[in-house]
Amino acid sequence: MKLSQTVRSGPDQYISQEGALKYFDEKLTRFSNPVVITGEKSYEAFLKHYPGHHDYPVLRYDHTASVVDMKRLADQCSEVDCIVGIGGGKVLDTAKGTADLLAIEYVMIPTILGTCAAYTPISATYHPDGTFRSVDYYTRSASLCLMDLSLLIESPKKYFAGGIGDSLAKWYEAEGITEKVTGTLPAMVSVGLHTAKVIQEILLQDSEEALISMDRQEVTPAFQRVAEAVVAIAGTVGGFAGEYGRMAGGHAVHNGMSLVPETRSYEHGVKVAYGVLVQLIADGKFNEVDLLLPYYKKNGFPHTLKSFGITENLDAAMKRIAAFAADDKETFNLVIADITKHDIYNAMQYLETMTLEKTY
Repeated sequence: MKLSQTVRSGPDQYISQEGALKYFDEKLTRFSNPVVITGEKSYEAFLKHYPGHHDYPVLRYDHTASVVDMKRLADQCSEVDCIVGIGGGKVLDTAKGTADLLAIEYVMIPTILGTCAAYTPISATYHPDGTFRSVDYYTRSASLCLMDLSLLIESPKKYFAGGIGDSLAKWYEAEGITEKVTGTLPAMVSVGLHTAKVIQEILLQDSEEALISMDRQEVTPAFQRVAEAVVAIAGTVGGFAGEYGRMAGGHAVHNGMSLVPETRSYEHGVKVAYGVLVQLIADGKFNEVDLLLPYYKKNGFPHTLKSFGITENLDAAMKRIAAFAADDKETFNLVIADITKHDIYNAMQYLETMTLEKTY
């Protein structure tokens, strides 16, 4: 059985609260030779809120989340029994991939709220040139996911917005996949689907207040609910629902967008959120799009490719993205089995011609 078809409930331990890094030393005592993988800014944020002291080796990733970099880091980890990933999605995915190559345990400490990477035993990997490569599944889940809300409330707001977009996609992609299934869904798939609905409800209700909380640097109940929805609850959707709760049209469009240089500076989840609109239109769900657009506008999500800064060769960019997203190896076909590049292109064209003002 493929790992993507196996129920994965999450890390062995999960802690989310203000000042959670006070538990770091205690939780790492079970390991003899941990190594930290992180980035410059990520590690600075960690040290600001970490009240203890450690002498573990600290390695820097190269910002690619590529298998090439994972192998480079693994080669530097002699007799290591735990990888500690500290950072955003690409750092954490790199740490997971490195731990998998070494067949050892890993600990996840997110420093931004961009994805559910800290909670899931998978990595989105890229080629060294920044183009998308694959989603890789690992045999181990994290030993610990440690979320310090005091650190995360100070993290860049744009990443949190991206995390919200990525998490919002959980419901629309899971629903798009499961509604095509004939007969009764397996019990655990139903759990995953209901979890995705919980995320959607939290985000539609609390996103605006949570983003305002970041502006005020105040850990509010809304901030904690949305932060946990982005990392932990979102991470359980695919864990419970397996392939029925994985990526679909929204992520396929995102992956295609990696081919267009103008979009690479935008957060993963912001591009996935755009992809959700493309998926909904291609699936004929125009009413859902009309309901989501005010939310996108209120919270600053782009709904057109022009909003991503593509001002030249827009038509060529749409065709390139559509062709990639419609490929049989991509996941758009989990929602629409016979999807074509023309269907996706037409959906993107529809968004470009809408009259809603630029939102990002």
